[in-house]
Amino acid sequence: MRGARRTVAFGVAFLVTVASWTGVQLVSPTEAGAVTPPVGITADDLPTWQTNGVVWAMAQHEGVVFAGGTFSAIRPPGAAAGSDERDALNFAAFNAATGAPTDCELSFTVGSGTATVRALAVSPDGSTLYAGGRFGAVNGTSVSNVAAVDLADCSVKSGFKVSVSATVRALGVTDDTVYLGGDFSTVGGQSRARFAAVSTSGAVTSWNPRADDVARALEVTPDGKNIVLGGDFDTIGGKSSHALAVVNSSSGATTKTYGSTFIHRSSVVKGLAVDASGVYTANEGTGGGVFDGRIALDLSDFNQRWRDTCLGATQDVTVYDSVLYSASHAHDCGSMGQFPQMNDRQHLLAESVGNPKPLLSWFPDTDDGPSGTEQIGPRTMITSSRSGTDYMWVGGEFTRIVTHGNMRQQGLVRFASGPDTGAPSVPDQVTAANVTGGKVKVSWRAGLDEDDSRLTYRIYRNGSSTPVHTMTADSVFWKRPTVSFTDADAQPGTKYTYRVTASDAGGANTSSQSAGASVTTPGTPAQTTVERAATADAYVNGSAATSTYGTHQQLAVRGSSAYETYARFSLPAAPSGMKLTGAKLAVRTSSETYAGSADDARVRAVTGDWSESDVTYATRPALGGTTLGTLSGASGPDSEQSVTLDTAEIAGSLNGTLDLALTSTGTDSLWLWASESGAAKGPRLTLTFEAA
Repeated sequence: MRGARRTVAFGVAFLVTVASWTGVQLVSPTEAGAVTPPVGITADDLPTWQTNGVVWAMAQHEGVVFAGGTFSAIRPPGAAAGSDERDALNFAAFNAATGAPTDCELSFTVGSGTATVRALAVSPDGSTLYAGGRFGAVNGTSVSNVAAVDLADCSVKSGFKVSVSATVRALGVTDDTVYLGGDFSTVGGQSRARFAAVSTSGAVTSWNPRADDVARALEVTPDGKNIVLGGDFDTIGGKSSHALAVVNSSSGATTKTYGSTFIHRSSVVKGLAVDASGVYTANEGTGGGVFDGRIALDLSDFNQRWRDTCLGATQDVTVYDSVLYSASHAHDCGSMGQFPQMNDRQHLLAESVGNPKPLLSWFPDTDDGPSGTEQIGPRTMITSSRSGTDYMWVGGEFTRIVTHGNMRQQGLVRFASGPDTGAPSVPDQVTAANVTGGKVKVSWRAGLDEDDSRLTYRIYRNGSSTPVHTMTADSVFWKRPTVSFTDADAQPGTKYTYRVTASDAGGANTSSQSAGASVTTPGTPAQTTVERAATADAYVNGSAATSTYGTHQQLAVRGSSAYETYARFSLPAAPSGMKLTGAKLAVRTSSETYAGSADDARVRAVTGDWSESDVTYATRPALGGTTLGTLSGASGPDSEQSVTLDTAEIAGSLNGTLDLALTSTGTDSLWLWASESGAAKGPRLTLTFEAA
């Protein structure tokens, strides 16, 4: 996973048309690869269309995600605000797998003030999408803060006519009933305080829990017998129950109430989720000493299973494969033994449905959102499945993805159950020091992966492609420990350079090698190794015979149409009493998916003149006829490759300059990092000397 991360402060493209709305089958949850279990969603954000405002609510059906909120347009991934926009008044529908809009277009409007969609829910049979909020019409059809949409053709069901006196903020649907929660006092002309129910044809039912303050969330239990209610209220049906209650789905009578101290008096319930065993709350507090975290209740008796006490208001929760994912702006989970008070906020978290500690390794992050909003960040979450992959969609008021280089992305972002494509950050602060017994201790700061806390480290010595040691260590963004390894095989009087890589689970993704740390062991050497980075490199292109590529960050090799790569090295003299016994050329494929090649690349001596700034295919230098070594099997992106070279040919260039070329006779191009991308990535030559 992308490793760029905040510093913790300790202290006080195109339109995709869905031909059939019901033709895509849901798939069962599948475990993501290269993540730390039980997390099943990667932290790699995927290209997703954006909104120009806040997304408050989402729902899904068979691979289509519906988003409602307060916005007027959508635009492609990466597009700047105001560019390439398409009208979308407070609603849009998206292909879950591509992130692109479908052909379902609905406009939610109001006669005066600002229209908004605050709740969405799909009927159990998948035929109807219900929407709640503050609006007076949908696609010109008159409605009153709640509407029903026929998903077969994305049309408003004009027969569903329910007059609701104020904003609808929550919806729940069964086979025959639509449950509403919000700010209203009347529904269909009948007194209904913040919660109500209507039939699927729009007739008001007798269900009337009567809350004394705003309703913000509701969920139907899996058996359909109860409705879990959340909001700002202090009483339900005249009984004391602050912010949370459970009522019978038929009568509205209270099944479970909660005392005034169960949830802090200055805290409310903003969101709810249920699974086969529990109910989960998202809580927001105002002021000091409040409760901002999450609570798990057992379905059997609605008693508390656990609660976490992170600070930073939670807006929504959802369950996927026994993991509770949450949207918040958490800034202090110290009371949980997790991250301490931070200057920045962590907006997305995951924890086991069985135990909130420790926080699971899933830390993608957004920003808070623009000025003029509450700057809460994410507001709503949902999972949807399509074409064999599960997707986690997140909506809110954010405008950037912090864990993707602060990439521009407003209102919506999504993640998938796989594949995981992000490599851990490069281990840094690498040191090497002599210790007792002629050994060398190599230390480094652990890398970071946003969805894998246990990383595998490989330590490479003197340019070898085979690690001298492999080990694992845990790290999270607020705790990146110093990891160390002691090399007991170091020889006396020898200079060693060590580099470290970090890999995620199963070695699916590996970082670049770290900067080298060098040390010379005491004593008289029997062997010594010297590493040299290229002092110049370039490639030439037979299809652009007069173009120069010496300043490019990549190098290329191919037989037809021809690419040739050149690299120059400054070589040392052989140490006194020693002779050259080994030489290896190390290169690294670039991060492009097509970087690897099925064809062999030959290493040859350059016998003609060339310069990095001027060489072209037309002026390319002459090459020696002898193959010094062959690079085979350079498959996959961003992978280290090494070639053993003929030492007899190399020896003649000691204490001078050696120019090497990489050529091929095949048609499959090989792309490598150039020295312009960093000395640790560019071509490197390792020479081994032994006592004569």
